[in-house]
Amino acid sequence: MIFSPHLIPARLVRRYKRFLFDALLEDGTEITGFCPNTGSMRGLTEPGSRIWLSRHDAATRKYAHALELVEADGTVVGVNTALPNRLAEEAILAGLVPPLADFAALKREQRYGRNSRIDILLGDETKGSVHVEVKNVHFTRETGLAEFPDSVTTRGAKHLDEMGDLVETGKRAAMLFVIQRSDCDRLKICADLDPAYGRAFARAIARGVEAYAVRCHLDPVKIVPESLILIDEAGLGRL
Repeated sequence: MIFSPHLIPARLVRRYKRFLFDALLEDGTEITGFCPNTGSMRGLTEPGSRIWLSRHDAATRKYAHALELVEADGTVVGVNTALPNRLAEEAILAGLVPPLADFAALKREQRYGRNSRIDILLGDETKGSVHVEVKNVHFTRETGLAEFPDSVTTRGAKHLDEMGDLVETGKRAAMLFVIQRSDCDRLKICADLDPAYGRAFARAIARGVEAYAVRCHLDPVKIVPESLILIDEAGLGRL
């Protein structure tokens, strides 16, 4: 995907109240904007960091600017959690995830499980269907290693169990982790930060849920799904 219009460079002053941030534009103007990420954003909120903002002038918006990219650890990181579903679709349609490629139909936000919605439902008369749950990833503590989650996600663990239920009815289900940074070549499940999610992931894999991770290339002009990377299943919690 291409950022249009172009993003606006700035410096982060602070992120606060989960949905808001203050920034200093290049002309010295200080603004408050919307942060499209409700997570902890560990390692991505250092005051003074280079950031890039989108601008939205719709009258219905309280804040004109939204935080899109942050420079951290010498690389550009995407923080907008509204983008991974779109990036996942681009990756699937580009054939970057061969087990999910060449399906005739792709539907968004389909109901399943216990009052849940799956991000992407792939369907084909001959290949059947695959329920695909998309997760945004931008956390790292070790060079080259992306990690998920960066905080406790009870909802994420629930989805893993529901996807395992799907598999036991004879259907396919897959996790697709979209990594919004280009400096990682492996993904690890953070069982130390969220032991319950680690156990749920281990259970899901044991029940036949598939898991894939796609790394993106990012710069202030575009975000492009780039390649599959390995998922390290070592160190997960006990079933």
